[in-house]
Amino acid sequence: MPALTEPKLIAGNANLPLAKSIARRMSMHRGMSVNLVQARVERFNDQEIFVEVFENVRGEDMYVIQPTSNPANDNLMELLIMVDALRRSSAARITAVIPYFGYARQDRRAKARTPISAKLVANLITHAGADRVLTLDLHAGQIQGFFDIPTDNLYSAPTLVRDVKERMDISNLMVVSPDVGGVVRARALAKRIDASLAIVDKRRDRPGESEVMNIIGDVTGRTCILVDDIVDSGGTLCNAAEALLDKGAHEVYAYITHGVLSGGAVARIANSKLKELVITDSIQPTEAIRVARNIRVISVAPLIGEAIARTATESSVSSLFD
Repeated sequence: MPALTEPKLIAGNANLPLAKSIARRMSMHRGMSVNLVQARVERFNDQEIFVEVFENVRGEDMYVIQPTSNPANDNLMELLIMVDALRRSSAARITAVIPYFGYARQDRRAKARTPISAKLVANLITHAGADRVLTLDLHAGQIQGFFDIPTDNLYSAPTLVRDVKERMDISNLMVVSPDVGGVVRARALAKRIDASLAIVDKRRDRPGESEVMNIIGDVTGRTCILVDDIVDSGGTLCNAAEALLDKGAHEVYAYITHGVLSGGAVARIANSKLKELVITDSIQPTEAIRVARNIRVISVAPLIGEAIARTATESSVSSLFD
């Protein structure tokens, strides 16, 4: 493969602040100005999406930054159309940078006559013309295998751990998985800070509702950190925090990669017993999130920017997490 030129970044409307932060970060580390490619991503009166790229991208190494967060379908279509526009403009390589991969929770058939939507979305991105995918904390690791193109799944753990170490006394910390399915993720973070691990055993009777049943591990007098990849309604976190405090925990924090926070989630968390919820900016925070008393946002722009730089130079991305 011929040597690629300097990476060029382009962004849709899903999370422009993150895209600009990534560009600034890359400018600092590369010692040269890295700006977003000038483009128009807008809608006609009937809400059809239209993309026009104002710069020459022929032979360029392009990175399309677009999380497929709410509204998932609009943001996904923006991504697909941008990739198609770049492919038809003769870009040498197109990498879809998807900080939050929507539809990831539909990764298997839970019952008869249901779709595997994550696989469908992977097919759409591939057939649109993407050559690579760069994403962050996939809900299920096997989604990497849904793509027929190289896929790098970044981990937010180093970013979260850095924040924990800066703000907390790690000698009394206990990392808690809010459900059995998240144990591997929670254990990985606990290992990085040499902390103990507890598990919340919950039973979900109906979609969107959760009931905390039992705490596996002794949390008495400990500062607990709930760790997960997605917070949506916030019910699981709030119930888990209450259960941990009932079992004698001193304080409960939550570190979550993707703050979906749909419906009344922000108000629910603000009124909960959670000391603080820390999320990343993989999804653009709403105004309600920014002003919430116990929600804080940290940036993954340095992590994604470094991963893009390494991809552009054909360097190892996995060594970021060694």
